[in-house]
Amino acid sequence: MSFKGVIFDLDGTIIDVPYDWPKIRKELGTHGTSILSDLEGLAEPERTRKLEILKKYEGQATRQARMKPGTTELLAFLKREKLKTALVSNNSRENVAFILAKFKFAFDCVLTRESGLWKPSGRPLQEAMKRLGLSKEECIAVGDSHFDVLAAADAGIGNIFLISRDKGKFGGSGAELCPSLGALHKKISRLLEKSLRPRPF
Repeated sequence: MSFKGVIFDLDGTIIDVPYDWPKIRKELGTHGTSILSDLEGLAEPERTRKLEILKKYEGQATRQARMKPGTTELLAFLKREKLKTALVSNNSRENVAFILAKFKFAFDCVLTRESGLWKPSGRPLQEAMKRLGLSKEECIAVGDSHFDVLAAADAGIGNIFLISRDKGKFGGSGAELCPSLGALHKKISRLLEKSLRPRPF
Protein backbone atom coordinates (compact mmCIF):
# COMPACT_ATOMS: atom_id res chain seq x y z
CA MET A 1 0.00 0.00 0.00
CA SER A 2 1.43 3.36 -1.03
CA PHE A 3 -0.44 6.54 -0.21
CA LYS A 4 0.15 10.28 -0.13
CA GLY A 5 -2.92 11.66 1.64
CA VAL A 6 -5.39 11.15 4.47
CA ILE A 7 -8.99 12.38 4.40
CA PHE A 8 -10.50 12.81 7.87
CA ASP A 9 -14.04 13.11 9.12
CA LEU A 10 -14.48 15.56 12.01
CA ASP A 11 -17.20 14.81 14.58
CA GLY A 12 -16.60 11.54 16.39
CA THR A 13 -13.33 11.00 14.55
CA ILE A 14 -10.84 13.60 15.76
CA ILE A 15 -13.16 15.28 18.27
CA ASP A 16 -15.83 14.00 20.64
CA VAL A 17 -19.15 15.86 20.53
CA PRO A 18 -22.30 15.22 22.63
CA TYR A 19 -24.91 14.77 19.89
CA ASP A 20 -28.24 13.09 20.64
CA TRP A 21 -29.07 12.21 17.04
CA PRO A 22 -32.32 10.28 17.79
CA LYS A 23 -33.66 13.35 19.63
CA ILE A 24 -32.54 15.71 16.86
CA ARG A 25 -34.06 13.53 14.14
CA LYS A 26 -37.32 13.31 16.06
CA GLU A 27 -37.58 17.09 16.44
CA LEU A 28 -36.72 17.63 12.77
CA GLY A 29 -39.05 14.86 11.63
CA THR A 30 -36.38 13.34 9.40
CA HIS A 31 -36.37 9.62 8.66
CA GLY A 32 -34.09 9.21 5.63
CA THR A 33 -30.45 8.28 5.44
CA SER A 34 -29.20 11.87 5.48
CA ILE A 35 -30.64 14.70 7.58
CA LEU A 36 -29.15 17.26 5.19
CA SER A 37 -30.71 15.61 2.15
CA ASP A 38 -34.08 15.42 3.90
CA LEU A 39 -33.97 19.12 4.82
CA GLU A 40 -32.76 20.11 1.35
CA GLY A 41 -35.91 18.59 -0.11
CA LEU A 42 -38.30 20.64 2.05
CA ALA A 43 -40.19 23.68 0.83
CA GLU A 44 -39.73 27.09 2.40
CA PRO A 45 -40.20 28.31 5.07
CA GLU A 46 -40.04 24.84 6.65
CA ARG A 47 -36.58 24.17 5.24
CA THR A 48 -35.03 27.28 6.81
CA ARG A 49 -36.85 26.76 10.10
CA LYS A 50 -35.58 23.22 10.48
CA LEU A 51 -32.07 24.13 9.38
CA GLU A 52 -32.02 26.67 12.19
CA ILE A 53 -33.02 23.92 14.65
CA LEU A 54 -30.19 21.74 13.35
CA LYS A 55 -27.73 24.63 13.61
CA LYS A 56 -28.80 25.23 17.22
CA TYR A 57 -28.00 21.66 18.23
CA GLU A 58 -24.77 21.64 16.21
CA GLY A 59 -23.59 24.88 17.79
CA GLN A 60 -24.28 23.63 21.31
CA ALA A 61 -22.44 20.37 20.68
CA THR A 62 -19.52 22.06 18.93
CA ARG A 63 -18.85 24.32 21.89
CA GLN A 64 -18.67 21.28 24.16
CA ALA A 65 -16.32 19.40 21.84
CA ARG A 66 -13.20 17.74 23.17
CA MET A 67 -10.20 16.72 21.15
CA LYS A 68 -9.68 12.98 20.94
CA PRO A 69 -6.40 11.81 22.46
CA GLY A 70 -3.70 11.36 19.85
CA THR A 71 -5.07 13.84 17.31
CA THR A 72 -2.29 16.41 17.63
CA GLU A 73 0.40 13.75 17.50
CA LEU A 74 -1.12 12.06 14.44
CA LEU A 75 -1.51 15.28 12.46
CA ALA A 76 2.04 16.34 13.34
CA PHE A 77 3.33 12.94 12.21
CA LEU A 78 1.52 13.19 8.87
CA LYS A 79 2.95 16.65 8.32
CA ARG A 80 6.48 15.43 9.06
CA GLU A 81 5.98 12.61 6.59
CA LYS A 82 4.82 15.19 4.01
CA LEU A 83 1.43 13.54 3.59
CA LYS A 84 -1.42 15.78 2.51
CA THR A 85 -4.47 16.00 4.75
CA ALA A 86 -8.10 16.93 4.16
CA LEU A 87 -11.02 17.46 6.51
CA VAL A 88 -14.45 16.60 5.10
CA SER A 89 -17.39 17.30 7.39
CA ASN A 90 -21.18 17.48 7.09
CA ASN A 91 -21.03 20.19 9.75
CA SER A 92 -21.24 23.89 8.94
CA ARG A 93 -18.38 26.17 7.96
CA GLU A 94 -18.93 28.20 11.14
CA ASN A 95 -18.64 25.22 13.46
CA VAL A 96 -15.68 23.71 11.62
CA ALA A 97 -13.86 27.07 11.76
CA PHE A 98 -14.52 27.20 15.51
CA ILE A 99 -12.99 23.74 15.99
CA LEU A 100 -9.97 24.50 13.78
CA ALA A 101 -9.24 27.65 15.76
CA LYS A 102 -9.90 26.13 19.19
CA PHE A 103 -7.63 23.13 18.71
CA LYS A 104 -5.20 24.73 16.24
CA PHE A 105 -5.83 22.07 13.61
CA ALA A 106 -4.43 22.65 10.12
CA PHE A 107 -5.42 20.76 6.97
CA ASP A 108 -4.43 21.20 3.34
CA CYS A 109 -8.10 21.11 2.34
CA VAL A 110 -11.31 21.66 4.31
CA LEU A 111 -14.80 20.93 2.98
CA THR A 112 -18.05 21.61 4.84
CA ARG A 113 -21.67 21.26 3.79
CA GLU A 114 -21.66 24.76 2.33
CA SER A 115 -19.78 23.22 -0.59
CA GLY A 116 -23.13 21.66 -1.55
CA LEU A 117 -21.56 18.22 -1.13
CA TRP A 118 -22.08 15.95 1.85
CA LYS A 119 -21.75 12.35 2.98
CA PRO A 120 -22.84 9.57 2.53
CA SER A 121 -22.21 10.63 -1.08
CA GLY A 122 -18.62 10.19 -2.19
CA ARG A 123 -18.64 13.55 -3.97
CA PRO A 124 -17.11 15.60 -1.11
CA LEU A 125 -14.24 13.11 -0.85
CA GLN A 126 -13.76 13.21 -4.62
CA GLU A 127 -13.63 17.01 -4.44
CA ALA A 128 -11.07 16.80 -1.61
CA MET A 129 -8.89 14.46 -3.67
CA LYS A 130 -9.16 16.83 -6.62
CA ARG A 131 -8.02 19.76 -4.49
CA LEU A 132 -5.17 17.72 -3.02
CA GLY A 133 -4.12 16.57 -6.48
CA LEU A 134 -4.29 12.91 -5.46
CA SER A 135 -5.94 9.80 -6.84
CA LYS A 136 -8.21 7.45 -4.92
CA GLU A 137 -5.40 4.90 -4.79
CA GLU A 138 -3.17 7.45 -3.07
CA CYS A 139 -5.59 8.23 -0.23
CA ILE A 140 -6.92 6.64 2.90
CA ALA A 141 -10.16 7.72 4.56
CA VAL A 142 -10.63 7.98 8.31
CA GLY A 143 -14.03 8.23 9.99
CA ASP A 144 -16.25 6.81 12.70
CA SER A 145 -19.57 5.93 11.07
CA HIS A 146 -21.33 4.04 8.31
CA PHE A 147 -21.68 7.39 6.49
CA ASP A 148 -17.89 7.59 6.29
CA VAL A 149 -17.66 4.04 4.94
CA LEU A 150 -20.35 4.68 2.34
CA ALA A 151 -18.78 7.96 1.24
CA ALA A 152 -15.28 6.51 0.93
CA ALA A 153 -16.55 3.49 -0.99
CA ASP A 154 -18.60 5.72 -3.29
CA ALA A 155 -15.48 7.81 -3.94
CA GLY A 156 -13.57 4.65 -4.83
CA ILE A 157 -11.25 4.75 -1.84
CA GLY A 158 -10.40 1.21 -0.82
CA ASN A 159 -8.41 1.97 2.33
CA ILE A 160 -10.91 2.95 5.02
CA PHE A 161 -10.23 3.17 8.75
CA LEU A 162 -12.85 3.70 11.46
CA ILE A 163 -12.04 4.94 14.94
CA SER A 164 -14.16 2.38 16.77
CA ARG A 165 -14.04 -0.81 18.82
CA ASP A 166 -17.54 -1.89 17.77
CA LYS A 167 -16.95 -4.99 15.64
CA GLY A 168 -20.63 -5.90 15.93
CA LYS A 169 -21.70 -2.61 14.35
CA PHE A 170 -19.00 -2.32 11.70
CA GLY A 171 -18.03 -5.91 11.02
CA GLY A 172 -18.26 -6.63 7.33
CA SER A 173 -18.29 -2.92 6.47
CA GLY A 174 -15.05 -3.19 4.54
CA ALA A 175 -13.32 -0.80 6.93
CA GLU A 176 -10.49 -1.60 9.31
CA LEU A 177 -11.27 -0.72 12.92
CA CYS A 178 -8.77 1.15 15.06
CA PRO A 179 -9.62 1.54 18.76
CA SER A 180 -7.95 4.95 18.97
CA LEU A 181 -6.11 7.58 16.97
CA GLY A 182 -2.95 6.37 18.64
CA ALA A 183 -3.55 2.92 17.19
CA LEU A 184 -4.21 4.48 13.77
CA HIS A 185 -0.95 6.45 14.10
CA LYS A 186 0.97 3.21 14.60
CA LYS A 187 -0.89 1.55 11.74
CA ILE A 188 -0.09 4.33 9.29
CA SER A 189 3.53 4.37 10.44
CA ARG A 190 3.85 0.65 9.71
CA LEU A 191 2.19 1.04 6.32
CA LEU A 192 4.61 3.80 5.37
CA GLU A 193 7.59 1.73 6.45
CA LYS A 194 6.30 -1.20 4.41
CA SER A 195 5.78 0.92 1.31
CA LEU A 196 9.35 2.20 1.49
CA ARG A 197 11.01 -1.19 1.79
CA PRO A 198 12.99 -2.21 -1.29
CA ARG A 199 11.25 -4.89 -3.30
CA PRO A 200 13.08 -8.18 -3.84
CA PHE A 201 14.27 -8.82 -7.39
